[in-house]
Amino acid sequence: MNFTFSADLKMLRALARDFTTKEIKPLAQKIDEEENIPNELIKKIAEVGFFGTAFPEKYGGSGLGKLGYCIMMEEIARGCSSTATMIGAHQSIGTNAIFVGGSEELKNKYLPKLCSGEMIACFALTEPEAGSDTFNLKTEAKKKGDKWILNGSKIWITNAGIANLISVFARTEKGITGFVVEADSPGIIIGPPEKKLGIKGSTTNSITFENVEVPEENMIGREGRGFIIAMKTLDGGRLTIGACCLGASRELLELSTVYAKQRKQFGEPIAKFQAVQFMLAEMASKIYPMESVVYRCAYDYDQGKDISVDAAMLKLYASEAMTEVADKALQIHGGMGFSRELPMERYYRDARILRIFEGTTEIQKMIIGRHVIKVNGKV
Repeated sequence: MNFTFSADLKMLRALARDFTTKEIKPLAQKIDEEENIPNELIKKIAEVGFFGTAFPEKYGGSGLGKLGYCIMMEEIARGCSSTATMIGAHQSIGTNAIFVGGSEELKNKYLPKLCSGEMIACFALTEPEAGSDTFNLKTEAKKKGDKWILNGSKIWITNAGIANLISVFARTEKGITGFVVEADSPGIIIGPPEKKLGIKGSTTNSITFENVEVPEENMIGREGRGFIIAMKTLDGGRLTIGACCLGASRELLELSTVYAKQRKQFGEPIAKFQAVQFMLAEMASKIYPMESVVYRCAYDYDQGKDISVDAAMLKLYASEAMTEVADKALQIHGGMGFSRELPMERYYRDARILRIFEGTTEIQKMIIGRHVIKVNGKV
């Protein structure tokens, strides 16, 4: 494929980089310490159009596809992983579930408000007994007249504390089914925010549904097709992880290089020491293939190709590589890297979740391994 980005995509990168530099980076430490993304920043993100980058213009989006979305997310992740996570949970899974599987009526009803940022979305799949084991969902939806009655609990739901709209998956008579539920519906209980190791500014809560009424027209796709819709949605979510890993890794390489040129030991900059050069080289060598796979996957997604296995490989590689990059960045900074005075320790903490959410490292290996066995070894 051709990695020469269009003029529109180049403009988007410049806009996202400028916005991140001016609006996000100055707040990143405060967001982490106060465990909250300010409403004013969320409004600014909406005003600049970053909540609907990937979606067609007819639904209120920017029409820049997953390529544009990944470019934007890469730049935002350079500044703040919490903010990137909030945008990703809204656009790439919460809203994308409706775009992937919803009827035209459902898309027209909600996508314009979601793309504009008038409404914020979340994606409710995980349960106490159904994390990686999606088929074990206990949340139920039962038909009653022209409505569905929803009962059950979800956990670890990103954006649950700020969402206006929930893309939720429940078990019906015909299997797993998706629904769009407005968050102010009677019977919805949002639990307290979780206290987390990293991405602290991104709100993560449980959601309990107690006899919540959902209009029949708010079903996402057909009854029993929810698992397929959820998995296709998560393919896009894994692209988000890849783009965020790429952006944060690039920022860490830049910060580490600047520090290595300035920090002196034994009378000269540590950048002259082979040990430090090797760490920088290893970081750069992780980033190069990460970029290639992120944008290859995004391009293929926009072409309508099935990227399930490719997205699993991307998520596996990028999340593992980002962890190594963050570790080396902290090592180069030495004691200052361990201090909260610099952002290294925040990037280090934020990196750890990347190997867990949107499917753990082990789940990605299962997806890839099964594919390898299916297509190889034929004699």
